[in-house]
This record gives sequence, structure tokens and C-alpha cells, in this order.
Amino acid sequence: MNVPFPLPDETEWRMRVFDSLSFPTLILTPDHIIIAVNKKLEETYGIKREELIGKTCREFFRRQEGNEDLPCEHQACPLVEVIKTGKAGSMLRRVQHRDGSEHWEDRVFSPILDEEGDVLFIIESIRDVTRSKELEKNLQDIRELLNRVLQSSASAIIAADRDGRILLMNRAAEELFGYIFRPGDPLNVSSFYPPGVAKTIMKRLRDDEDGGRGKLPPTRVEIVNALGERIPVEMTAAIIYEDGREVATMGVYNDLRERLSAEKKLAEAQAQLIQAEKMASLGRLAAGVAHEINNPLTGILMYGSLLKEKLGADHPLQSHVGFILEDAERCRDIVKNLLAYSRQFSTARERFLLNDFVEESLRLIRDQKLFINVVLRKELSDEPLPVRGDKNTLSQVVINLVMNALDAMNKEGTLTIRTYRDPLKDTACLEVSDTGVGIPEENLPRIFDPFFTTKAPGKGTGLGLSTAYGIVKDNHGEISVKETGPGGTIFLVELPLDRETPEEMREMIG
Repeated sequence: MNVPFPLPDETEWRMRVFDSLSFPTLILTPDHIIIAVNKKLEETYGIKREELIGKTCREFFRRQEGNEDLPCEHQACPLVEVIKTGKAGSMLRRVQHRDGSEHWEDRVFSPILDEEGDVLFIIESIRDVTRSKELEKNLQDIRELLNRVLQSSASAIIAADRDGRILLMNRAAEELFGYIFRPGDPLNVSSFYPPGVAKTIMKRLRDDEDGGRGKLPPTRVEIVNALGERIPVEMTAAIIYEDGREVATMGVYNDLRERLSAEKKLAEAQAQLIQAEKMASLGRLAAGVAHEINNPLTGILMYGSLLKEKLGADHPLQSHVGFILEDAERCRDIVKNLLAYSRQFSTARERFLLNDFVEESLRLIRDQKLFINVVLRKELSDEPLPVRGDKNTLSQVVINLVMNALDAMNKEGTLTIRTYRDPLKDTACLEVSDTGVGIPEENLPRIFDPFFTTKAPGKGTGLGLSTAYGIVKDNHGEISVKETGPGGTIFLVELPLDRETPEEMREMIG
């Protein structure tokens, strides 16, 4: 074969190739004896090849590390296995040079075989991978930092591949969605949303005009947790691109339950404030109307009574005058309720025992015929329940509750009056329960509203419970519907216990 240039002899050619290698390299015998080193090794370690030829590899490496007396670690070195199997091997070592600097070396062993496959020599290349290891460590540190940031985030964070398979969930996401995620779990992000929501989100993410392509601005959606519960959240999302291709998506979720609950409470408080202002205005109006009606009503009652006295018992107009006085009396009761509702009365607070007060209030009900077909049960506390309040107005509360109970039972059934002490609230409790038809659920929110009544026209003013509510509040108490249903209703009045000295208690009990 003709060639355009002369070739060196084979040995010279191989040595040139050997010296041109870019990594420090040495050639060993199966006895670990160094027979050749290249120029790169001489330059890197500052040592002449004459100093190494005939030495073992252990002597060379221990010399560089300043630990020449240490034994060779056959178990950790793949050289023995390479000689035994005739297959290449490698090892990664962290070494400390004489100058105190630490390095990472990747040592690669490549066997040179004879015609029968036996190992004649071993080429060992030494690659300094310190920079790569530093970069790897930096990358690992960054990953750990990012992981700590993700895991410490109060927001739930999820990442998924382009097919929707979950790749990452932080602790907040596990708590929100109710899953303990392990890499490789067959979880799909679409299962975290109600039907169709995941597709809608992806459609918006790919919309150039909705927050910019690949981005979803803060959006309120519902997610579905492991228990199937729907939870309102505010989420942002993004598509992760690589060379312009979609490779993954990520979402950040903030639970809205506490915020919505707080907003609801705020709205309710604002509504209550507005309602209180309306009620105050209505109370002032009611008081004005009541005072205006009172004057002519007093005249009607006075002159009506005089007329009735002058007419004989057999006079044909006697019954008509009676009807006039009866309706006038009813108007006077309405006026009294209006004044009570508007709190246009004076209060005289005093100490009294709740059981005695209940007995007195029941005796004030003038028409005892109302109880003919009613079983009255009194379950009064054995312990004294001292309270402080306006007995006159509070009596009106008891009477109103009893009359409402009688009406609910159509004056036939069982009426129970119960008193007891609530040790948790430190209050004296009065229950008025009936066996009537109960209060419809839709009416419960309105029963204490003024002028709300379910009675037939002319049978009630709708001021009884609203007046009772105002009186109890003025006496620092609470009134509520404890229970209601087809079997009857229980109204509960709670008043603060008035703690007296032992001497005062003995005086009250007598």
C-alpha cells in the first residue's frame, strides 16, 4: 500500500498516541507494577517517569496523598477484578494531595489482552472530576434548598407531567388533598378536581389572553380531597416548557375555607348591625306612634266606661258599648307592647329567686280557664337560683312564652316549666316547653323579628317574642329556641346568676 507520508515504527507510534492522551495515564502489569506513564501524568503530578517505572501503583498514589505507609485497599480497588475477569472497571475516590487540597478522581482500568484472552497489561487513566463533583454538590444543595422551600410553604404545591401524573406534592398539598404522596404513585392531577375542571384549567393555561400563555392568574376553583369533599381554593398555575415544548405543569393552592368563613361572619355582623339600626329606628317610630295613640285611646276608654255606667243593663246599646271597650282594651295592650318593644319604660332591677319569680308570673295569668285541658308540669330546681333584673318586665317574658305555648298546643297538651343551673355558663336557666306542632324550619330565623306572626289576622300583633327578646337582652340574658319539631318546642331563657353573700342569701330565702 502506497502512503503519501512515511509511518513511524509501531512502538514509536503507540508511544506517541499514549503521550497524547489528555488524561494522566499509566500502564501496569498484572503484578501492579508501573511500566509506563504518559506526559500528562508527569505534568499533572510534577514527577518524572523514571521515578515511577518499576514502582507499584500503590506506592505512586500513596506518595501523592502523603500516606506512603498505608496498605493497599484491595477490596475497594477494582484492579483485582479487572485482572481476574478481563473486563474494564472504574472507581471514584476522594483524595487529599500533599498541599492539603481535596480532589475527586475517577480511575478507569482498561485491560490489554493477549490472543488467548489473558490480561497482559492494564491501562489506568486518572480523571480529575473535582469540578464536576463540586457542581454536582452545588446542584444537590440547590435541590435540597428548593425542596425545603417547597416543603415549608404554607401554600399547597403540586407538579405533574404532561399526562397529568403527579411528580411532586409538598406537605401542605398532602394535608389539603388528604394524600400521602410517594414518588411513583399512580396519582393523576385530574382526580383532584370535579369533572371537567382540569380541562378548563388547561384550556385557560394555553390561552394567550388569559394571564399570558402558560400562566393562570389567581382563580377560585373547587378541589376534591381524598374523602370526596369539595374545598374552595384560590389557585395559580403554570406550564413548564423545555425547548418550547410542554413538559410539565404546576399549581399553587390556598385553602379559602377560613377566609370565606371570616367573610361570612363579617357579612353577618354587618347585616346584624344594619338590622339593629333598622330596629332602633323602628323602635323610635313605634314609641312615637304609641304615645300618639295613647291620648285618644285614654279618652275612648274613659268616656266609654261612663257611657256604659249610664246605660241600663237592659239597654239595647249595652253590648255595642261593651264591644267598643273590649277593642279599646285590645288597642291599649298593643300600645303597651309597642312601648315595651321600643324600651320606653323604666326598669327597676332587684335581686330575686328564679323559682319564686316563676310562681308569681304564672299567677299573673288572669284567664286560668286556658289551663283546663292542659297538664302543667313544674320541674323547678332544688337549689336557689338568685338573679338580678326587672321583675315586672321579665314577668311579661314568662307570660308571653306560656301564652305562645298554649296557642301552639291549641290549649290542649302538656306545658312544662323547668328551672336549673348551667354550671358551664354560670347562668340560671328557665325552659318553657310545649307538646305543640313545632316551629317550621323556615320560620326559625324570623321568630324574634318584630311584627312577624303566623297567627290569623287579628289574633296576634307579632310583638310578643320580639318584646321578650328585647327584655331579656336588657337584663343581660339570652333567649333562644333550644329544640323544636313535631313533638313540640322548648324556649330557653338564660340569666346571669347573681352571687350574694351568705347573709343576703339567707334573707332572700327567708
